[in-house]
Amino acid sequence: MIKKLWEKLKKTREKFKNAILRITKRTDPDAISEMEEVLIESDMGVKTAENLIEKLKSTRREDYLTVIRKSLIEKFSVSQTEECLPPCVYLFVGVNGVGKTTTIAKLGKRFTKMGKKVILAACDTYRAGAQEQLNIWAKRVNADIVLSQYGADPASVAYDAYNAAVNRKKDILLIDTAGRLHTKHNLMEEMKKIKRVLQKLKPDIPQETLLVIDATVGQNGLSQAVEFHNALTLTGIVLTKLDGTAKGGIVISIAEALGIPIKFIGIGEREDDLIPFDPYEFIDAIIPEKMEV
Repeated sequence: MIKKLWEKLKKTREKFKNAILRITKRTDPDAISEMEEVLIESDMGVKTAENLIEKLKSTRREDYLTVIRKSLIEKFSVSQTEECLPPCVYLFVGVNGVGKTTTIAKLGKRFTKMGKKVILAACDTYRAGAQEQLNIWAKRVNADIVLSQYGADPASVAYDAYNAAVNRKKDILLIDTAGRLHTKHNLMEEMKKIKRVLQKLKPDIPQETLLVIDATVGQNGLSQAVEFHNALTLTGIVLTKLDGTAKGGIVISIAEALGIPIKFIGIGEREDDLIPFDPYEFIDAIIPEKMEV
């Protein structure tokens, strides 16, 4: 898994590597400014970059790498996986096109391989083909599914899906929702309604409310995360398409801004390319302890 992560994050790693190797060999005062530009360009965020640069100003150049790695690892909150009585409920939210449905399918596959009994809820009742797409995935990953009519109330579908999960003695319920812009008030209210309806059935569900973000959108992903977190109190983030960007620093920017865990990262199209996020492995993959030309 570590080898795969290393391979998939090559673009981000090469960006950092080239900058750090250049800067540590220079003695002019502009070198530190160039490092700040690299950090910001990687979508690490202005605040994170500025704080890191302040630390580097009082650091020997040969220690830059150690200080950068230590500082970035400290940005991540620890993801606590708590046991829950089945069915454990995962609610997935996010804007259009970030890969929510595919993420659900990959996670469903992961759970079924662990021996868990999984059921999917097709609560995207708006996008043409959404029901059919999730149904195809359900068959592919050997999971049950609760479908609905297009135009149905998503909250009522979630309600039915939870009852189905209980009656069929499922371990995991994964709820797909319609992509919605974080700036659309009525759509965000609809998402809140899904949570309210679920919590009438059982106060502690969903145990996980996960925002799926496309890593290639950069700082716009942070704006999405802030709005969704304010509306829904997210428990974690899933970052997709990290293999397709040199701006992997967005992971750090989101972690620092929200203080909530990155739960999973997507590093490819295959079913096993959604992996649990480990901050140490991630930092090793983008800023290794040893960098050589």
